[in-house]
Amino acid sequence: MQKFDYKIPFLITLLVAAGMAVGIAFKPMVRNAKKDDSINKYGDVLKLVEESYVDTPDEGKLSDAAIDAMLKELDPHSVYIPAKEVMESNEELEGSFEGVGIEFNTLNDTIVVISAISGGPSEAVGIHAGDKIISIEDKTAAGVHLSTEDIKKALRGPKRTKVKIGVERGGDKKLLYFTITRNKIPLYTVDAAYMVTPTIGYIKINRFGATTIEEYNEAIKKLRNLGMKDLVLDLTNNPGGYLKAAITLAQDFLFKDQLIVYTQGRVRPKQIYQAEEDGQFKHGRLAVMVDEGSASASEIVSGAIQDQDRGIIVGRRSFGKGLVQEPFMLNDRSEVRLTVARYYTPSGRSIQKSYKKGLEDYEEDLSNRIKHGELYSRDSIKFNDSLKYLTAHKRTVYGGGGIMPDIFVPLDTSENSDYLHNLSGKGIFSEFVAIYMEHNRERIVKEYPDFGSFSSNFIIDENILNQFAAYGIKSGIKRDEKGMNTSGKFIRMELKALIAKQIFHNEGFFKVINEQNEVLKKAVEALKGNSYTAMKISE
Repeated sequence: MQKFDYKIPFLITLLVAAGMAVGIAFKPMVRNAKKDDSINKYGDVLKLVEESYVDTPDEGKLSDAAIDAMLKELDPHSVYIPAKEVMESNEELEGSFEGVGIEFNTLNDTIVVISAISGGPSEAVGIHAGDKIISIEDKTAAGVHLSTEDIKKALRGPKRTKVKIGVERGGDKKLLYFTITRNKIPLYTVDAAYMVTPTIGYIKINRFGATTIEEYNEAIKKLRNLGMKDLVLDLTNNPGGYLKAAITLAQDFLFKDQLIVYTQGRVRPKQIYQAEEDGQFKHGRLAVMVDEGSASASEIVSGAIQDQDRGIIVGRRSFGKGLVQEPFMLNDRSEVRLTVARYYTPSGRSIQKSYKKGLEDYEEDLSNRIKHGELYSRDSIKFNDSLKYLTAHKRTVYGGGGIMPDIFVPLDTSENSDYLHNLSGKGIFSEFVAIYMEHNRERIVKEYPDFGSFSSNFIIDENILNQFAAYGIKSGIKRDEKGMNTSGKFIRMELKALIAKQIFHNEGFFKVINEQNEVLKKAVEALKGNSYTAMKISE
């Protein structure tokens, strides 16, 4: 990682004097106008605060705030990360952290284990899904209003260190005590890989991290052994991650020397990334699912696939994050991630959407898309002919931010209701499932030993639905029959998916939830139909 050689005051040009009241004793600092006055201004103001402010200032806090505000004036993605947050911010992309290895929820101010991560130290000592953690290191952990961050801090720690927890299991008030030796815990980026038809595989990637390619290769191998000929790659709601992982994944679908992406900045020369070798899935039909939550690395992959006419993009226009950040470490181990270049697809499109109207407007982009109807109708999108580009087979695509799909699938809001919104907003779904599984886990596992039997035979009946509504009432959400009628199908699906997750992990969740996924349905239809021939897509 490259270090910053400059001292913090020389990084900052932000005026921090906004809103300053001028008192009768104010004495202005006067200096000759010089080219570097804007650089020295921050130091002048900080010195003024040190010498004259009414209370003792926290200089570190002031510097952090000033750096953060300055970077926001540059673009939406240049950021400052304090030293204590740098490691945590890298964990998800690095693919692991050190701790005990559980997924948990807090229910009625009690830590409830959703699952012990496979192969992790908690599973090794016998921690079960549904266990309630009542004490940590002999200190009460239930009913004391611990935040999620407090819980993580207590359970995480360096490899080979130990932590003692007290667990309540199955309603037995006598605690079971476990001493867990912390270890590296994997964070998986491939959520699911399964066959949606006898010949079409499905892979869901949630972000691009250090382990993504290894996980993807395992998934492809598994699906090929199951008879996969064509593939749906799901990048919906994937916010991006490592550039290298995106390039390597895109390469797997292309031939050697085909262009994947290039970058260029004011002081950074054009850098071209091509496929270094033929991909293992260079033949076979390919559909890539994207939506408004697909960003950065997801857009690099989908942009390369579209521009090289290698596959069909299905869904809605992606986020539009095409700025390249480079990390620079400061003297105190904090970090500035500074935008140094832009991403361009093979046809020359800039992925980045405009941020000329300021940060607030940029952050409200999704709300504006909804207001303008873009998520519901392709016809509401106004294409700029000055941003027209051609794919490898001379199909027209447009720049202006994000990747526009070849097959548009509108957002379905037909099952939305205030009742559903209130239940989701208060976390009632996951809380109820945790309680339901506490009392029904053994029965469900015994009756449905595999996902096939669960999928076909387990039903969210009226009894479960009434229990769920009653739990909502206890949490302050009145049962709304109209809302239940409108959203009932979705509520049943969500409850079944969350129960499946507790038994069959993430893959079980996605197998259930995808039964009503219209984007996936359209992707499968495209792979089965004549869209490839009509759109001159390579196979």
